[in-house]
Amino acid sequence: MLLSGTVIANSETVIADGAVVVVDDRIRAVGDRETVTDAHPDHEVREFDLLIPGLIGGHVHSVQSLGRGIADDTALLDWLFDHVLPMEASLDADGMRAAAELGYLELLESGTTTVIDHLSVSHAETAFEAAGELGIRGRLGKVMMDQRAPDGLIEDTDEALAETERLLQTYHGSHDDRIRYAVTPRFAVSCSEECLRGARELADTYDDVTIHTHASENHDEIETVEEDTGMRNIEWLHEVGLTGEDVVLAHCVHTTEAERELLAETGTNVTYCPSSNMKLASGIAPIVDYLDRGVTVALGNDGPPCNNTLDPFTEMRQASLLQKVEHLDPKATPAQVIFEMATINGAKAAGFEDVGELREGWKADIVALDTDITRATPLHDALSHLVFGAHGDDVEFTMVDGEVVYDETFGGLQTGDADEIRRRAREIEFDGKPA
Repeated sequence: MLLSGTVIANSETVIADGAVVVVDDRIRAVGDRETVTDAHPDHEVREFDLLIPGLIGGHVHSVQSLGRGIADDTALLDWLFDHVLPMEASLDADGMRAAAELGYLELLESGTTTVIDHLSVSHAETAFEAAGELGIRGRLGKVMMDQRAPDGLIEDTDEALAETERLLQTYHGSHDDRIRYAVTPRFAVSCSEECLRGARELADTYDDVTIHTHASENHDEIETVEEDTGMRNIEWLHEVGLTGEDVVLAHCVHTTEAERELLAETGTNVTYCPSSNMKLASGIAPIVDYLDRGVTVALGNDGPPCNNTLDPFTEMRQASLLQKVEHLDPKATPAQVIFEMATINGAKAAGFEDVGELREGWKADIVALDTDITRATPLHDALSHLVFGAHGDDVEFTMVDGEVVYDETFGGLQTGDADEIRRRAREIEFDGKPA
């Protein structure tokens, strides 16, 4: 297949009249349209306005998709323990499957091709199956919670680790290595030292398994960890082995100089979730400082109940504007930097080496957007429009691993029934569901 249009191959390469050739699951060629077409004349041709690498959701909660709007205007720990965790605890396997499908549908429709997905304690296998069938690329993990968890979610530590290992052995590397495992303790508040050290031991036992957790999102969370351990959050995670190049820490809003040095020295990945941090009034993460220290910063939506949308373009815009306001500097976090967070940085954090750019030989994860819209007229700068003006609704075409998973021209979702997914999601009952 030959896809043509304005090509944003990466943050530095924009080809005004470009083309991308896909053969099987790989990109065969990227370049000027005339040159590429002449070299590859025998391909089906699809014409679009704007072609970009698939975007990377560096921290999402697909299985919270049913809870959009149930816990607005609530502080983090109240939001979590009074609303979201009871919802997760009340979902049976069918409910969890419906929630995951709904989340992946929204992500694929709006241009996200890879996710680092923090699931729930129970029925995690349903999300792995949904991700495999709908075609998204992902680093997924069952949540572990062995303290301070509501009924239905708290687990015995050994059982939590054993179930994690079972799921890891079953799904890690599945679907032609499109689905990989992340060992996923929820956060230090709800996980004992034994659980956190066990997470590190499991990750070290298997090849290419990462760790994904939350850290330093909220002052109350940090104070709780200090009361438990006598240490700041990042320092405690480092003590129990949860820092390093194979670790993704979501948020990291409130960190000290010493903690920032730890993140940089250990190569720990950070995911910035600006919309969630604003909605929960958690604060503004020191992203410019992290980047200046060489920390890899990805971009994530977090969960629908603390964001209300899984649109990656909304997150790009918010990410840049919030840092500009924080620093009173219009040059802070320009479009190129934000685009790298949403693509190549996210791919690095997720541990996928050949996604995040449109590059010859790399995986064919490609998104096409419509720019024949008022919001994109006139289109002076394609990358600027992408970061500051585009919406997920502009996406017309999503390809993952060389497979077309969403195509507006041919009815939308190609790997499932979108209407049926939405119907099932509306019918699921759960604790806290609005009347």
